[in-house]
Amino acid sequence: MATRILIVDDSPAIRDAVRSCLEHYSNVEICGEAEDGRDAVRAAYRLHPDVVILDVSMPRMNGLDAAREMVNFTHRPAIVLFTALSRSELPRDIRQLGITSVISKNDSGVIERLRASVREAADANPFAA
Repeated sequence: MATRILIVDDSPAIRDAVRSCLEHYSNVEICGEAEDGRDAVRAAYRLHPDVVILDVSMPRMNGLDAAREMVNFTHRPAIVLFTALSRSELPRDIRQLGITSVISKNDSGVIERLRASVREAADANPFAA
């Protein structure tokens, strides 16, 4: 069964790039997109993704606050932070928010790291299909 992914970023260009990076894999289904944390929480609740690729800096609700809400869902998704922030700018308790990995948008090899992180997150998520 395919890993269901929700892509969350306030930039349509980033969402498109992530989608095109992942949708060619037969074991991946992009089940939805959202442009801010508030829409991400609603979409994750409704769509039951296995993995949420989540930006941190977004309007209306940031990604960390969205993760804090998603961690309480019955069908809790694994979360991959995809951010321009450095690790030192993130709180130390990110694992408690269901965040399985942090990928910098600025790293070289970002596409390969994103693909690997999605697979690892799906494999580690007991709620994944």
